[in-house]
Amino acid sequence: MFGFFGKRQERRAPVDALFAQIAEASRQPALYLQGGVPDSFEGRFESLTLHVFLVLRRLRKLPAPAADLAQELVDACFAYLELGFRNGGVSDIAVPKRMKKIGQMFYGRLQAYEAALLAQQPEELVEALRRNASPDPQSGEGAILLAGFARRAQDKLAEFDLDAILSGAALFPALTQTEANHGA
Repeated sequence: MFGFFGKRQERRAPVDALFAQIAEASRQPALYLQGGVPDSFEGRFESLTLHVFLVLRRLRKLPAPAADLAQELVDACFAYLELGFRNGGVSDIAVPKRMKKIGQMFYGRLQAYEAALLAQQPEELVEALRRNASPDPQSGEGAILLAGFARRAQDKLAEFDLDAILSGAALFPALTQTEANHGA
């Protein structure tokens, strides 16, 4: 029994480091300034979800133990979100209800982004991001920038095997204005 816990703790450090790297990447100022992601709890959730989705998508294509890592990454993400609620003053009674809602939102985003990336029309991803991460109705440019970023991030992640993902190498490109030309 104690061996199981020891192995889990041993695996936890790389998962925590990977999640910290993803969380840090999701806070790039350009995502909020040029990408149109609102600088709010909801906006940070949307940015984090997009970044986690991209890594999970890559992990799905890698051999074992990538699937285990993917599940542990999701667990780390939800532990982080729960801690955010608790630190934000949400009562112990309300946390499970909020976590259920966040879980539905998270998995809904994963499905929407996956469908959009598989779609034949590149503007599907722009629309999915406009609905969720960059809802600025005045200008669709933020969603176009985010879509280009997501596609470049997906291409970059495709170059990594499991060891490279866990190595601490930069997993995501910087968001740049050139995304506008590649987003749709």
